[in-house]
Amino acid sequence: MSRLTEKCSGKYLNKLIGRTEIEDGLNRLEKLTNEEVRMATAQLLKVTHIVGDRVGVVIDGIQRVADDMDQVKR
Repeated sequence: MSRLTEKCSGKYLNKLIGRTEIEDGLNRLEKLTNEEVRMATAQLLKVTHIVGDRVGVVIDGIQRVADDMDQVKR
């Protein structure tokens, strides 16, 4: 068997069993990317809840001011 044939056979065998370094690296990168997306989404959700809570406080304050103005008008 020639060296070229051996090299090609080895690559083919690695491809068949799914153990190429590039594929393994890409799979790890994909997992890390997905984890990063999940973490970023969780942080965005946390910030969204904080903003929502603060908007609720502002709306309550505005409602109190409006109620006080109604009291003054009477």
